[in-house]
Amino acid sequence: MIKNIVSKDKEMSFLEHLEELRWHLIRSFSAILIFSIVAFIFHNFIFDNILLAPKTSDFFTNRKLCEFGKFIGANNLCINNIPFQIINIKMAGQFSTHIMVSAISGFLIAFPYVFWEFWRFLKPALKSNEKKHSSGAVFFSSLLFLIGVLFGYYIIVPLSVHFLGSYNVSNQVVNQINLDSYISTITSVVLASGIIFELPVIIFFLSKAGIVTPGILKKYRRHSFVIILTLSAIITPPDIFSQILVSLPLVILYEIGINISKRISAKDESRLI
Repeated sequence: MIKNIVSKDKEMSFLEHLEELRWHLIRSFSAILIFSIVAFIFHNFIFDNILLAPKTSDFFTNRKLCEFGKFIGANNLCINNIPFQIINIKMAGQFSTHIMVSAISGFLIAFPYVFWEFWRFLKPALKSNEKKHSSGAVFFSSLLFLIGVLFGYYIIVPLSVHFLGSYNVSNQVVNQINLDSYISTITSVVLASGIIFELPVIIFFLSKAGIVTPGILKKYRRHSFVIILTLSAIITPPDIFSQILVSLPLVILYEIGINISKRISAKDESRLI
């Protein structure tokens, strides 16, 4: 009798699944909203100490790169030492940017919780052995996302800001960067980096679903490297140094993904024996 009740509780209808998903989404959006409000309140710190910092020579990456350049005798490594002016040309420009930055900040801070809610919704559909092998998914996904965000912020953003902010077609044209353009560039680079660093997690789930195998990943390794270089060219300034700097960790993540797929494939084969 008890077993029957338990089995009935476990079997949910389509509408019950939708209701369950709705509450996961509500909790996720609530967390994002709360952190967005906090970010909205502390906008001075976010704008002055985080978003506008990469364009100054005192920024950590700019300072360390300049010190390294002086050590090896390459003064051209001192980047962002020529300040440029950021302007606002729309009546509601600063307010709308404030709202956008708050929302993105809320998402970034709440990402571990949002992924945890997403994982709680998917976990009941997994088998017991799949739950065992996928333990730590929330931690590693959040960790990779954080590493990607930090990589984008400390490596890609300063290089992009330096190249795009100092590039000019004529000495008669002065760079006065629009606030919306500057913020959009930084946020898109940071978010893209965080998502790209989820590559091993994506390969893990695709391997568990049987969509990709180690053989497929090895077969299309060269094609993947071309895609990686293309992505690096899109999210970085058009210079070889920046593209190599960005593509290297992506290549390493792809190789890690192949090893993850190998382990999953080996475990699946051992069960069939």
